[in-house]
Amino acid sequence: MNDLEKVYTERYNKHLFGICKELEDYIRLCLRDVSRIDRITTRPKSIKSFIEKSKSTDNAGDKKYLDPINQIQDQIGARIITFYTRDVERIYELLLESLKPIEQKNRIPDSEWEFGYFGNHSIFLLPTEVYESDFEPGVVPQFFELQIKTMFQHAWSEANHDLGYKNIEASMSPNDKRLLAFTSAQAWGADFTFNDLSAKHLSDYPETKH
Repeated sequence: MNDLEKVYTERYNKHLFGICKELEDYIRLCLRDVSRIDRITTRPKSIKSFIEKSKSTDNAGDKKYLDPINQIQDQIGARIITFYTRDVERIYELLLESLKPIEQKNRIPDSEWEFGYFGNHSIFLLPTEVYESDFEPGVVPQFFELQIKTMFQHAWSEANHDLGYKNIEASMSPNDKRLLAFTSAQAWGADFTFNDLSAKHLSDYPETKH
């Protein structure tokens, strides 16, 4: 076990699970009046995933992270699963009242002819309310990653991650890749349809506060 793995393993075992629990409670409090949220979850990045990410390189072959313990921003991850696509931006805007964003992007496929991963991904500063004020510097991550997805986006991305992500996709036949794209198109269509129907028939959405 190298020094980086030792440092992260200690952080993982001693601190991250407790901070995740407090962060989940904090987000639930922020969204306590919001309807149609299916679930709110948090998790620490596994030791294996952290070490693998710390070894990442850019297109030039240079290391992405010279100081992984401070630069990797998703050591704590939070996920909010909601019913309709119209909820995603509404929830994000509400969270801006309590959280400070560092980075935000809406993930969409590169082309309208492709069907792939959708979702709102954000990096926020970890609020001080979720950890004890006497924590030593360097023990607590500065940031956390938040994903906001619909149930269809979540279900498809989880299956895609398992079946079509990274090296597995390279081993798929063209027909298998078409099947994967077909399932994504179906999920997109279901999301679109339910969102459209909710806009037409549901009138109980509160206005977003600013």
